[in-house]
Amino acid sequence: MGVELHKDLLGNIGVDVERHAKMMGAGLEAYKAGFMSQPNRPKAMAYFDWFMSEIQGERIAEINALRAAKKPAVGTFCIFVPEEIVTGAGGACYGLCGGSNATVADAETELPRNICPLIKSAHGFKLQRTCAYTQSSDFIYGETTCEAKKKTWEILNKHHPVHVMNIPHMKREKDLKMWQEEIKEFKEHIEEVTEKKLSLEEMLNGVKIINAKRAALQRLDALRGMNPKVMPISGKDALFITQMGFLDDPVRYTKKVNELCDELELRVQEGVSVFPANTPRIMVLGTPLAPPNWKLHTAVEGTGGAIINEESCIGHRYYKDNVDVEGVQNEDELYARLMERYSKIDCACFTPNTGRTEKIIQMYKDRKADGVIYYTLSFCHTYNVESYLVTEALAKEGIPCLVIESDYSPEDAGQIKTRVEAFLESISFKQKAQAFANK
Repeated sequence: MGVELHKDLLGNIGVDVERHAKMMGAGLEAYKAGFMSQPNRPKAMAYFDWFMSEIQGERIAEINALRAAKKPAVGTFCIFVPEEIVTGAGGACYGLCGGSNATVADAETELPRNICPLIKSAHGFKLQRTCAYTQSSDFIYGETTCEAKKKTWEILNKHHPVHVMNIPHMKREKDLKMWQEEIKEFKEHIEEVTEKKLSLEEMLNGVKIINAKRAALQRLDALRGMNPKVMPISGKDALFITQMGFLDDPVRYTKKVNELCDELELRVQEGVSVFPANTPRIMVLGTPLAPPNWKLHTAVEGTGGAIINEESCIGHRYYKDNVDVEGVQNEDELYARLMERYSKIDCACFTPNTGRTEKIIQMYKDRKADGVIYYTLSFCHTYNVESYLVTEALAKEGIPCLVIESDYSPEDAGQIKTRVEAFLESISFKQKAQAFANK
């Protein structure tokens, strides 16, 4: 594994090498057991299996080679980061570790117990020095999407440089104007890191690269979820691919996702499905699913269901829109187009946020789904509160919905599996009743 080959580099960037190696070894074994044991996987998954083995080895070496060439390395927890600007500067923009329960106890030495486990997990990785992505970052991008994050940035900044972007919670004209200024300031901060002026042409090239990545994910989304008769890839594999899109080199990643999609298209044509006919098709709504948080997908697809879409930041919310740069003539026009694209993200931090509910219902109909699971992390107040409005709208449409609140602990895995199993059984019963009524 690459972690062993890059021990010296990891030590030089401040990683606790011994503890890190143990965590990565355990993570790889869990991946092998939970993912590589799945039957009938697409052959193109071999690349993503390799990337998992090098996720904190060879990829970390690539990022630090960029840093050595004065290219920016930016770690983030949120999809509001204008990654096009980082990519245009020749750098790397990536998600930070934050889906493990193993670091929560360390974080609770500085943070309260009753806040979001994603925040605690990520903060704990920094305190433990067991995330090579965090240690490789020139700075961490923070945003103001929730109260817990806003205050955590102040504490995290004591351990690592943090650049906070003020994301407005409404989308009025004055709010969007302020947002555009924040994007401009982010670009100027990148220039401080690189000590080099970033040109319009370079930023437009960054947009082109990231637009291509999102287009590949849109293609994958359609292939996995739009055909009710053939599901050519498991929801668990599709989730992992999307998660890796926040870590991998975007050009290489786009190429590999498109190669996978070529294979999936052939599978659809030939009727090769990884699930039996009439498997309940489930959409997952809600909070981000950071690796290695695969608990929900394991429960659903281990009890007879198939997950066909994630309406989350690690999912549809991330890749549904691209940046339109047609006719852009200057930097201010580009900032406006970036702001326009990012303001379409229907995060629960916004009020009002009716567009999210409308999108969910339309997605459900377009994909001919059979039910939805609204999944929230414990103490994620924005999504927990908004679940009332979403589930109310789903009920009016007659859409079956199961609400699950959880953290990263494995302790409730059995309970979640039992609840999911009962939910899938109710959907199957409804399907059989409908089929009988149609005779």
